[in-house]
Amino acid sequence: MKNDSLLTRHSFSKIPTIVEYPDLLDVQRRSFIEFLQEDDAPDERQEKGLQAVFQSIFPVVDSREHFILEFVEYYIDKPKYSVKECRERGLTYAVPLKAKLRLSIKDPSGDTDDYTDTIEQDVYLGNMPYMTQRGTFIINGAERVIVNQLHRAPGVFFDESVHPNGTKIFSARIIPFRGSWVEFMTDVNDCLHVYIDRKKKFFVTTFLRSLGFASDKSILELFDLHDAIDLKGADTASVVGLRLVGDIVNEKSGEVLVEAGTILDDETVEALKAAKVKSIPVEKPSDPSMPNLILNTLHKDPAKSEEAALRLIYELLRSGEPPDLETARDLLPKMFFNPKRYELGDVGRYRLNKKLGMERD
Repeated sequence: MKNDSLLTRHSFSKIPTIVEYPDLLDVQRRSFIEFLQEDDAPDERQEKGLQAVFQSIFPVVDSREHFILEFVEYYIDKPKYSVKECRERGLTYAVPLKAKLRLSIKDPSGDTDDYTDTIEQDVYLGNMPYMTQRGTFIINGAERVIVNQLHRAPGVFFDESVHPNGTKIFSARIIPFRGSWVEFMTDVNDCLHVYIDRKKKFFVTTFLRSLGFASDKSILELFDLHDAIDLKGADTASVVGLRLVGDIVNEKSGEVLVEAGTILDDETVEALKAAKVKSIPVEKPSDPSMPNLILNTLHKDPAKSEEAALRLIYELLRSGEPPDLETARDLLPKMFFNPKRYELGDVGRYRLNKKLGMERD
């Protein structure tokens, strides 16, 4: 950055200075220097500031992956006008920003998947406002400053509130550095819901089905709520009242003897024993004094398959029916599993791991 001569400060106070006053503008100037890294060689720049912005955008690939545009390095030229000229003529104190980009083209014959033709070129991206030695910016002749603001750090946050009827409502909010907010919240019926970007809510089991846990059994296994009972040695009274997780199918004929979700009674248990069914998958009985959120949500969830869950979430988030199942299936991976669209960041990952007692990989 250009060094302008500054006036020397004189103190006329009678009380001696015990502690040196900090340079409050130095925070702004150092931050801007670290953002640009203009004095560093392009291959020695750290992944932060403007360098991190370019690396987060590139490479850019077309839908058919025939072309790929990569970022090589960026350059910053000298300001065209001085600070004094910008003030007098009502101009913006800025520097030209250029970047070297590389365009690669895949072999048009289709014989290989390699990119054969490559073009490298310096591209002018525009003028970027430049900070003066006073820690200010000159915009159209007027001097402006950046005001620092506090914002909620990324991570996971838990909250508790009380419903007007006296029921406690619990919530957990995952705030990323970049991407959609996800909030989990209970209701008065002891069910667990999900909000994405504070839009319409849906059951958490619907969300889990859309992420690949399609069956009730796979969801229950996540929370250790699934059990397999050996009918041979089991007492009928101990099995009565349990809910089946999956269909009971006759191995020889393929006939469905009892459907999933059925609550077992004496007659059903005896019929299964007579059909020589060895083992049945059931839900683990929950403590009556403490409602089980997952079981309650699973029973009330209208989406009973992965396809139904994907379509339901797409209709709520995009306010329209998906053209096909693949479009609905691609929605969540693009929102949460694409590093360009969703990122917890170093602070968010640290805070989330610390809150949940996890170690970072």
